[in-house]
Amino acid sequence: MDADVEILETDRFDCLVVNVIKTMTFQGVTIEEPFSKGRVYFGKVPSEYDIEVGDVLFIGAKPLGEEKSHGSMEVYLYDDEDNKLDWTLIY
Repeated sequence: MDADVEILETDRFDCLVVNVIKTMTFQGVTIEEPFSKGRVYFGKVPSEYDIEVGDVLFIGAKPLGEEKSHGSMEVYLYDDEDNKLDWTLIY
């Protein structure tokens, strides 16, 4: 993950885990933001974290490019102990 990205805890949104696909090395985790019902999938959450459907995790987004209100974003997934679990791109 990109080490220079710092998303403050106050800039994060709480989300509900709606699906977990567990493998030996990674978990695929789908979260849903409760107000917009928007969903984001994170495919490489380390399997060492015990994540279940119904858990609350947190996301933070960093806009890419010059157009801050529209366009692509890096989205990061955090747990309640501030561990950065995974990231993905949204276009």
